[in-house]
Amino acid sequence: MSLHTLPLLFINLGGEMIYILDQRLRAQNIPQEKAKKVIHDIVGTMFNRRFMTELFKPQELYSKKALRTVFDKLAHASIMRLNSASMDKLYDLMTMAFKYQVTLSTSPSEVLLVTLNHMDAIRNFVGETAVISDQVNNVYTLLNQNYGNFSLGAFQLIRQTLLTFFQDMHIRVSIFLKDKVQNSNGRFAIPTSGPVPPGTEIPGLIRLFNDKGEQVKTVSFASGGNYTCPLVASSIELHGNRVTRLGTNMYTVTKPFETTVSRDLNHRSESEGSDVDRNNPNPLAKAELNLLSQLIGLLPQSQTTPKSEFRINLFNTDEEEEEYDLQKPDTSSQVIKIDASKGEYGSTLDKMVGEMSMAGAGADSSSKGDDLLSLMDSIE
Repeated sequence: MSLHTLPLLFINLGGEMIYILDQRLRAQNIPQEKAKKVIHDIVGTMFNRRFMTELFKPQELYSKKALRTVFDKLAHASIMRLNSASMDKLYDLMTMAFKYQVTLSTSPSEVLLVTLNHMDAIRNFVGETAVISDQVNNVYTLLNQNYGNFSLGAFQLIRQTLLTFFQDMHIRVSIFLKDKVQNSNGRFAIPTSGPVPPGTEIPGLIRLFNDKGEQVKTVSFASGGNYTCPLVASSIELHGNRVTRLGTNMYTVTKPFETTVSRDLNHRSESEGSDVDRNNPNPLAKAELNLLSQLIGLLPQSQTTPKSEFRINLFNTDEEEEEYDLQKPDTSSQVIKIDASKGEYGSTLDKMVGEMSMAGAGADSSSKGDDLLSLMDSIE
């Protein structure tokens, strides 16, 4: 069932990206039509029907580098432009937000409810726009068809796969630090109170049975937390009550946020998991690169002009950006670089990436442009 993890990972990360961009578009008073175009272009690209068909096929998770490549393309599917450091910052926020949600899920199946919370918000963002709304509804259908009858054991394997994917990421996010759900080392604090998962009992009671299966004794113990039973059952229906708040928009109140890279990051070798081992090449790497090429090729080219584009900078100052770059650990010796410019798939990937190039890409990439979506203001 770990082969079914990729769609949940992709949709949830995409939902967090939409939350972050929407918050800054509103905070900077971007004209409504321009802001709507940004969100609609990204959602329309992300939920392209052929893209989704490929994504929902059972498959191994992409490597971290491959997944990041897909989101680089998605983030530039509209009139926005980000430099490399700003995209790093945006991706850090996306990944840590979803890691937080997976970590704090009280039940393995809650991962699906988190996904549906993201979907519900995205549906509200696109409103009554017919074409994009149909794409969103198609994803609801795919989620229900693929995960509606999964067992808890299957969801547990998916949750463990996600936690393994995120286990070496410990980036401090101020909105989490101020809410005291993240420690100063970048790790999340697991609460010992709150509602228990549906179908379970409040901890604190041990039942003893004899060899005939009859209960003969009960023993109480202090659970160490203040637990409650869920008041209502969650639903995966189109307009159902998800019950959990995980996966909802943390930025509905206009308040900026910032991230700081933890200095005690424990970076595993990128050869682990689905990445390519330097000494023992993963036989799936070739197939993974081919599939990634196909997905990139499926993304529609945005109809933009150089004059309509604006550049996003996620930092307040050049000094802050330079400091961020210095804090990032050098993993160049750990990452295997696949040369896609040669061999069977090189020309295909080059062509597809070329088709994804946005108008005005020849502009000076070092230019900061309008500081419209700065995500690095202090939280009030």
